[in-house]
Amino acid sequence: MQKALAEKALAHAASVMPGFTHLQPAQPVTFGHHLLAYVEMFSRDRSRLRDARTRLNESPLGAAALAGTSFAIDRAMTAKALGFDRPTANSLDSVADRDFVLETLSAAAICAVHLSRLAEEIVLWAMPQFGFAGLSDKFSTGSSIMPQKRNPDAAELIRGKSGRIIGALNALLIVMKGLPLAYSKDLQEDKEGTFDALHSLSLCMAAMTGMVGDLTPDLKRMKTAAGLGYATATDLADWLVRTLKLPFREAHHITGRLVAIAATQKKGLEKLSLAEMQAIEPRISEDVFAVLGVENSVRSRTSFGGTAPKNVRTQAKLWLKRLKK
Repeated sequence: MQKALAEKALAHAASVMPGFTHLQPAQPVTFGHHLLAYVEMFSRDRSRLRDARTRLNESPLGAAALAGTSFAIDRAMTAKALGFDRPTANSLDSVADRDFVLETLSAAAICAVHLSRLAEEIVLWAMPQFGFAGLSDKFSTGSSIMPQKRNPDAAELIRGKSGRIIGALNALLIVMKGLPLAYSKDLQEDKEGTFDALHSLSLCMAAMTGMVGDLTPDLKRMKTAAGLGYATATDLADWLVRTLKLPFREAHHITGRLVAIAATQKKGLEKLSLAEMQAIEPRISEDVFAVLGVENSVRSRTSFGGTAPKNVRTQAKLWLKRLKK
C-alpha cells in the first residue's frame, strides 16, 4: 500500500492541488505531497505493530493456572523452542494480562483511522463538486435506479470497516476494565473480535492498495481549485516580509486588505493591478506577481518536509528505495 502511494506520488510530484485547513482552501500543495503524508502515517502504523510484537512475544507456558508449578520445568527452554523471545516473568500477570491483544488492536485501530481518512478523501474527490479524481468500475458501482451514478463503494466500505476495528478495541477494553486478577471467563472475549479486526484490516489494506493504483486525478480541475479562495495570500504576505522587510503582522494586515479588494471585485489576487496594490502599499513592485501563481507557490516551499516538487520527488524515491529493501 505504501509502495502504491509512493509510486503515484512520484508520478504527481509537481501536480498542483489545493491544500485545506478546516476543509477550506488554505495553500496550494502537490498531489504527490498529499499522498506522501499517508505513506508517513502508515509507516508509523508499521512501527507500532513492530513495537507491539517486541512486547507480546513472551511465552506464558509454565505459569500454570495462576501460581506457577512445583515441577522442575525450564521455561526459558520451552519459550525458545516455541519461538518466543523470552518467558513471562510473573505467573499471575501471564494468566490475567491481555495487554498484548489491546496493544495490537490499538495499533490496528489507529491504522484503520488512517485508512478511513484516506477513503473519506477519495469519496470527496470523486464528488462532482470536487471532481479531483475518479475511480474505474473496478472500485465503484452504479446506482440501482440512477444510471448516471458512479459510487465509490470500495472507499465507503473501508471507511465503514474502521468502526468495526475500533469497536473490537473498545469491546476488549470494556471487558478488561473491571477484572480482578487472575483469570475470569470474560477473557475468552479477546479472540473473536481480534481475529475479525485483523482480518478486516488486511482486507482494507488490500482494497486501498488497488484503489490508489486505480485512482485517476483530474489535474486541470485540481490546479484550478488550488487557486480558489485566495490560496496564494500567504505567499504575498511572505513576499512583503522578504522583500520589503516588513514585520509579518503588518504584512498579514496589508495582504488582508488586498484580499478584501479582490473579493469585492470578485477576482483573484493575481488579477489586481499593480496600481491597486500600490494604493495599499506603495513599495510593492511588479516582482510580486511572480509569487501569486499556484505553481510558483508550491515551488517556493523548499523547506525540509515541504511541498516543493523537488522535495516530493526526493522523498518518494527514498520511500520506494526503503520499501524495496
